[in-house]
Amino acid sequence: MSPLLEVRDLRVTFPDRATGGVHPVDGVSFELARGETLALVGESGCGKSLSALALLRLVPPPGRIASGSAVVLDGTDVLALDDKSLRKVRGRRIAMIFQDPMTSLNPVFTVGDQITEVVHAHFKVPKQEARDRALKLLNEVGIPDAASRLDAYPHQLSGGMRQRVMIAIALAGEPELLIADEPTTALDVTVQAQILELLDQLRATHGMSMLLITHDLGIVAGRADRVAVMYAGQIVEQASTAALFAKPSHPYTQGLFASVPRLTGPVGHLMPIPGTVPPPSAWPSGCRFRTRCPIVHARSAEMPPMLQVGPEHSMRCWLAEDQQ
Repeated sequence: MSPLLEVRDLRVTFPDRATGGVHPVDGVSFELARGETLALVGESGCGKSLSALALLRLVPPPGRIASGSAVVLDGTDVLALDDKSLRKVRGRRIAMIFQDPMTSLNPVFTVGDQITEVVHAHFKVPKQEARDRALKLLNEVGIPDAASRLDAYPHQLSGGMRQRVMIAIALAGEPELLIADEPTTALDVTVQAQILELLDQLRATHGMSMLLITHDLGIVAGRADRVAVMYAGQIVEQASTAALFAKPSHPYTQGLFASVPRLTGPVGHLMPIPGTVPPPSAWPSGCRFRTRCPIVHARSAEMPPMLQVGPEHSMRCWLAEDQQ
């Protein structure tokens, strides 16, 4: 069975005076099956959110999707669509939940207006039916007293309720793929758990696939089917969630796990990854993690390819070649 979403060699370019151009997303490839949740994990600045924006051709100017990239959705090349055809994909086949609902929602339109706008954009229905659909969606995402909230403005809602409204807007087009970009960043821990549980339920109920973008490995466990670890514009490790948690193989992935606080086991110091993610203009040649890596390979000055380390488990590291 062909995947719902297939991304091949996705590259995003921004102009740079010093180098002529930088690639904050550089050769990203992954697949997503129907009904599956894929988690895209990594530190801030690794290119996770920009990769997601590129899927909807929302790369902020002066950035652009470089030629030769390909994003295929059930045989439709999203990158090759004209603007009219693209509007039929955005919100309808692929929808996105952004990090901060307060900056994503329009402050001068009511919640109901913003949901019905999506309904009208993709379905030819009467005004009252669109409003009824909006009410049903607010109920589905757990908004209390949903009927009165239809006429509320975003600033009148709490952060958790605004995020639920964003989810309702994303669902209004009945998408096949839902992209959730750090959907709980601005929320407290209790509300975070509620929103994540809600997304799980909605994905199962609607039969959607989900691309979950996060830097929190705790969110990934038990919620994602597969994980793609991203560093410096590239995917450096891909595996099923069970395989990755049982045996993280790339030194960067191991560093991410070592820096996560644990509730069980002996008490000890966290082991942070030294340094920070360099900007695209300062990426080292060869392996991009080599300046922070505790295990510098003899061939680290060369760019490693993605190599298999197990069944459906691969990583971009010369250590994989040694293991083979």
